[in-house]
Amino acid sequence: MLKLIPRDISWLSFNERVLQEASDHTVPLRERVKFLGIFSNNRDEFFRVRVASLKRMLQIETKMKMHSEKNPQKILDEVQRVNAEHQAAFERVWAEVLTEMNNQNIFLKNDKQLNSEQKKFILDFFDNEVSANIVPLMVENIKKFPNLRDKSIFLGVVMSKSSDKADRKYAIIEVPVTAVGSRFIVLPSKEGTHDIMLLEDAIKFNLPDIFSFMGYDEFQAHIFKFTRDAELDIDNSDTTTIIQKLEKGLRNRKKGKPIRLAYDENMDPGFLEYLLARLGLTKKIT
Repeated sequence: MLKLIPRDISWLSFNERVLQEASDHTVPLRERVKFLGIFSNNRDEFFRVRVASLKRMLQIETKMKMHSEKNPQKILDEVQRVNAEHQAAFERVWAEVLTEMNNQNIFLKNDKQLNSEQKKFILDFFDNEVSANIVPLMVENIKKFPNLRDKSIFLGVVMSKSSDKADRKYAIIEVPVTAVGSRFIVLPSKEGTHDIMLLEDAIKFNLPDIFSFMGYDEFQAHIFKFTRDAELDIDNSDTTTIIQKLEKGLRNRKKGKPIRLAYDENMDPGFLEYLLARLGLTKKIT
């Protein structure tokens, strides 16, 4: 009997080939990093379209004739299993890439690893290039959660006081990659070495200044991003032209329901639960 593989699982296998290119040590280091980015972007789009479609099928409980949609929950469960395997492989390859970068005297620094010269550089860089694009959102007590942009990277900030650990505030900061021009910052480095820093880590370093008016002295911040349902809905109930319907459908994609949350594994558990609840998500794809 012929075994048919659901197209969504088959597509994940295709994207795995991109990850295999990133894991190939004969591929130049710069290209391996690019392949990791392509893999990640492909996966985001997969969740925006295919997982969104499967979730819609599950919600309306429609029996589809195509073999791959007969049991959308079964496929979603398989997607979650395969995605977890791919994420583990991604992290392994990224660790290998970081090691190879170090072997070539390229070092990725975080906000806790800067020397005095680099600290001054990041303070000046933030003031001149980043601060004007930072809009912190205090979110723990708001009634309506902000309409965060899909395809953006965010910092989830937890503020507390050393004198009162129970006094905590939550904030969200969008990392302004487009406005700044790059996610990577080249730091002053010793001769023969190249130190770089991620933009989100530069923002972390400046959190005490960003929230200086709040009176908090302890900060945790971890990145997250989420994916919205990007299926294109065409409204056939009116007499507008097909171009107008497409334009309306494309505008509505920006307001689609959240489908997936990707986050730093070290994120504060309380903030993570808050995010899941406000986005209407669970840790299982259903």
